[in-house]
Amino acid sequence: MCGICGFLAGPSPGSGAGSVPGLEATARRMADTIAHRGPDGDGVWADGEAGIALGHRRLAILELSPLGRQPMESADGRWVIAYNGEIYNFQDLRAELEAAGHQFRGHSDTEVLLEGCAAWGVERTVRRLVGIFAFALWDRRERTLYLVRDHLGVKPLYWARMGGALLFGSQPKALRAHPAFAAEIDRDALSAYLRFSYVPAPHSIYQGVHKLEPGSILTVRPGREPERTVYWSAGEAARAGIADRLSLSDAEATDALESLLKDAVGRQMMADVPLGAFLSGGIDSSTVVALMQAQSARPVRTFTIGFGEDGYDEAVHARAVAAHLGTEHTELRVEASHALEIIPKLADWYDEPFADSSQIPTLLVSEMTRRSVTVALSGDGGDELFAGYNRYLTAPALWRRMASLPAGLRRGAAGLIRAVRPAGWDALAGLIPEGRRPRQTGDKLHKLAGVLDAAGPDAIYRRLVSQWQDPDALVRGGREPHGPAWDDGLAAGIPDFVERMQHLDSVTYLPDDILAKVDRASMGVSLEARVPLLDHRVVEFAWRVPPSQKLRDGKGKWLLRQVLYRHVPPALVERPKAGFAIPLDGWLRGPLRDWAEDLLDEGRLRREGFLDPAPIRACWAEHLAGTRNNQHRLWNVLMFQDWNRRWGSAAAPVPLAASAA
Repeated sequence: MCGICGFLAGPSPGSGAGSVPGLEATARRMADTIAHRGPDGDGVWADGEAGIALGHRRLAILELSPLGRQPMESADGRWVIAYNGEIYNFQDLRAELEAAGHQFRGHSDTEVLLEGCAAWGVERTVRRLVGIFAFALWDRRERTLYLVRDHLGVKPLYWARMGGALLFGSQPKALRAHPAFAAEIDRDALSAYLRFSYVPAPHSIYQGVHKLEPGSILTVRPGREPERTVYWSAGEAARAGIADRLSLSDAEATDALESLLKDAVGRQMMADVPLGAFLSGGIDSSTVVALMQAQSARPVRTFTIGFGEDGYDEAVHARAVAAHLGTEHTELRVEASHALEIIPKLADWYDEPFADSSQIPTLLVSEMTRRSVTVALSGDGGDELFAGYNRYLTAPALWRRMASLPAGLRRGAAGLIRAVRPAGWDALAGLIPEGRRPRQTGDKLHKLAGVLDAAGPDAIYRRLVSQWQDPDALVRGGREPHGPAWDDGLAAGIPDFVERMQHLDSVTYLPDDILAKVDRASMGVSLEARVPLLDHRVVEFAWRVPPSQKLRDGKGKWLLRQVLYRHVPPALVERPKAGFAIPLDGWLRGPLRDWAEDLLDEGRLRREGFLDPAPIRACWAEHLAGTRNNQHRLWNVLMFQDWNRRWGSAAAPVPLAASAA
């Protein structure tokens, strides 16, 4: 993995800004902001006549010699690339190019990608890639820039047109280093962030700055507007899979999935540096580690962290799986003080407002893992592909029960649930045997109360994935952009409600939350994280699997579990789904209270002019009093406030009345 950046200012002969030294100096400043993504080397390349500059920071994984240095030029001199990622089938593509007479200088996947584009064209090459990538490719002959992002959006890529230049980079801070950058907060994007805990693509927190969407190529030709084309679509993969279902027995389907996953995992174990895996002891990470160990002649290195607080420690489960598989296991016991030290650094690490609180343990496990290895495989993606989230079970059941009830009755039931504090529901849940007891029962019931008056199943989904239900009422001058979750036509191509939720999670929550979280956390410590479950071939296969082989007997990920059970006894991994949680509710009332109070100060909020203080202060008061656990809604606000303190613009306050406009 690496960091990339650059800009296309256009031809400017005779101008100092267009001189090669000037272009290179700007590109180097941009690249230096993302040095953490590539500590093993740096490089810049510029063409003064064309006004183009590329910057690169290298984390050396394959071809550790200078022959892997970037930006890299093609053998014919026409193409120049700055690339971040890994191409797992590059050896197959290299063999094909060699058979056609091409000779290679080194052994990197970068060179294969570059020469593939030179031989076959950009889109044809990209369609053949198996991997994770974001790259900028410059065609010197046609003076055309291509920006490309991988199928599922594992690797990030931002772009903007500012001051007559097109800027791009792996993170917003690279764009900020360009003199044309204008750091103005997008209030509409802020509204969307407060709903979802992340800024959804194609938006970013800055006006005019875009996330290149997964599976896309942005082509920038002279004198023309940038043009985005889609070479692979998660939506098309879903619709195609639904239209062409597999008809396999359970054993045949398990064989097919295991074979595909084994190939994906095996390809991703290739590295010229030490390699390991994150292991939580859950279904997804345990499956990845089991298939790694099955293909390794020595113990795989696995890593996990655990918290001392009751109900938040998953380390014991990871330890049991590691012992069964015979991995070389490393475990870090995290005290609250250690986790709290991370919080002041989050704005720098994530570079945009980001409020998935599992960012903290993800950072900690990445930091620990990097001390021993340079590459780590992760189990991300299994929930979206194989229906693992609790909402895939609860939301359809809820709608079936709700649909026949009068709206007034549903509102009454919601009121009864809210009448008991979450802590009271948690106390009642303590009567349920531990193995069957859901975690955070009170919070989940109060979330249920929030969906009882929904108009339809898709509205239930939106409620379940929202923190602030009406963010426009919170953001002064904000008007939330509506993305895929509001697409009324989606049901025509994906009629099943569960599969519709899976699709929506795959195109929103997965790239913009889960993968962004892992990318920033891992690359923040110069660790490459790979996600074999998100090999696009696995994704396409998963969509062909009928729902009955995903959800069965009240459990999700049925087929994935069958693969795992061939390697690990069910008793070691069967437990209620937990997630990578921290005791945030108590921290906000305890050691984080002063920090939070400063950021949520009413006067501060009014002076900054982005958020209406009244609902925020009411939410904070409820949380402190213990009448509601508002940890997630508050964390959204706190992460924006902390980010704004570090990176935000000095925008003039918007009058409170404007928030109602």
